[in-house]
Amino acid sequence: MKVMFFEWSLAILLSIQPLVLALELEMIDYESQHITCSKGLSNCTVKACAGIPIQGCPVDEKGLAVQPVLCCRQGTACRPCLLIRLDIQPRNDQTASYVSVCYTVPQLIMPLCKKLEFTVIPAAPDEQASSKAWLSLLLESKALSFSSQVTVYVCSLHSTVVLPSVDEVCSSASQGVVQECEVPSFNTMIDQERREVMLQVAMEKDSPYQLEMCLQHEHNGMCRAWKEKSVPLHSVTPCMCFQLWWDKGDQRSRRSRSCPFRNNTELFQRNLWENVSVSVVQGQMNSGGAMLSWNLTAPCRVEAEVWPCQRDAGVDKDRCTELGDIRQSLSNDIWRENDRGHWLTPGVFEDVKPGLDLCVMVKVKWKNSELGPFCPIDTRLWHWRWCLLVLLSLMLVGLAGLCLYFLHGKLKRWAWEWHQKECDQLPIRGHVVLLSPPDVNNSVSKLVCELGSSLRARGLSVSVDLWSRAELCSLGPLPWLHSQLQPLDSQGGRALLVLTQAASKKAEDWGQQWDQQGQQGRDIAQGVEEEGEYKRLLQGLSSPYADVFSAALSCIKVDHQQGCAGKRFLLVHFEAHSAKPLSSERGLPELFQGLPLFNLPSQRQELLVQLAIGSKGPGAGIGG
Repeated sequence: MKVMFFEWSLAILLSIQPLVLALELEMIDYESQHITCSKGLSNCTVKACAGIPIQGCPVDEKGLAVQPVLCCRQGTACRPCLLIRLDIQPRNDQTASYVSVCYTVPQLIMPLCKKLEFTVIPAAPDEQASSKAWLSLLLESKALSFSSQVTVYVCSLHSTVVLPSVDEVCSSASQGVVQECEVPSFNTMIDQERREVMLQVAMEKDSPYQLEMCLQHEHNGMCRAWKEKSVPLHSVTPCMCFQLWWDKGDQRSRRSRSCPFRNNTELFQRNLWENVSVSVVQGQMNSGGAMLSWNLTAPCRVEAEVWPCQRDAGVDKDRCTELGDIRQSLSNDIWRENDRGHWLTPGVFEDVKPGLDLCVMVKVKWKNSELGPFCPIDTRLWHWRWCLLVLLSLMLVGLAGLCLYFLHGKLKRWAWEWHQKECDQLPIRGHVVLLSPPDVNNSVSKLVCELGSSLRARGLSVSVDLWSRAELCSLGPLPWLHSQLQPLDSQGGRALLVLTQAASKKAEDWGQQWDQQGQQGRDIAQGVEEEGEYKRLLQGLSSPYADVFSAALSCIKVDHQQGCAGKRFLLVHFEAHSAKPLSSERGLPELFQGLPLFNLPSQRQELLVQLAIGSKGPGAGIGG
């Protein structure tokens, strides 16, 4: 039964080959590599192989026929295949035989081959003349695709066929069974309330692929990508077309094309007429005569007539009298598309009368009234307008400069107030050691205590030598200072040394004494870090640690020698205690060089910022 089916199918395919290619391909259910034997052959098998030369080819010299078909699985997922028929002519009573069938396409480097094996059944004497044996192979391969050219080789025979294109295959009978034929189906709906044309795509949510769209004017216009599912109603024209396709990652995705507004011209024709424009330029020909050149632009190609006219010099500027009978009709072969997707056609009227106020009128087919007049641009008017624009621009720039100049002071004050507000909101954590000068009196003591209280109110942990007299008497100046400086390394913070004239004088004297002591001074520096040596060093030097201020000077000296001056100590100077603010670079003892100096209260915010930076951890940024 299977043999009769394939004989009938093959006969139909071979007899109506031109009709099949023009309409659709035969669909054959396909499970695996098919080989079918005619009567007189048995044990037919097929397997992949390399090309094998054959001694005595069993195929008739005209016995190769190749036919494109569709291989389907249960009537769906159809792919292009080849149905190959071989007419067998056994020789010398041979029984077991084989033949190689090879094929190639342009993208393959080497041909692919199949080996067909079969056994010849000896025929009775009365059947030898009437019977003719044949083999048919249904060849399915990923190398076969629509529109590809395939060449089949059998022995010395070969046949070349071109598989039909997707557009040829995708007839109504192939929709839904060939994957390449699947295209989005859509319709349009006018939303009068929103003044839009809506695109409704069927089965969009069920598709595994991304929907892509483009919009074009005229069927041969450039299709520009369009991401929206709607089009403003005022921009819809009769020649507007859409292309929709599923993005399958290649360039072979078939598209659905539609121009849905061609039959609804009454609604959208007005949009076309309102977007017709003409640019006109009056010039001179090589012969010296006057000419009027024009470019007509419209969303669609239109049937129209264009003619020159003379505009009236009276009040009615829209009245234009036609000049002669020299109308020009627009033809479809002179239109070209511009960058905006509109269509443009040029024209010129030669040997027009010079010195006249010439314009152009347009009569579009199906429109009752005429369009125009369209007149040349007065270059003198445009020149005057450009000069006025430049003058206004310069005046605006000058006015803006004056406003910025007068607002400079106010802007500066606003910036300072904003900076003050930001500094007040700046969170500060850490430990501060506030050390008094050696000549502390009631006024200085009051300022020191006020500074300590304000810093404590900002959230800092504050230690003031004036508040710690009991501990100072119990421990002594150096151990007490050492115990206060230790938290600075772990918690972050700074030691503030109050600077007065007496403090500067003592720092100079202390520095000279240090230089005179020599090696003993270096021992003192080492002793600052070793509490156990405190008593010995105090006995060995006249009075280096007579107070906390002197102990602080030794710590500052150690920081200088270790290259980290300003890491722990800051200098503060009360402006109320001295009429002239001190400088951080001039007028300071050598020992204080490199330490940040803040004049209070004018530099209060800068001091708070420095303490906030220092409170972020050991070795935080150092200000100057």
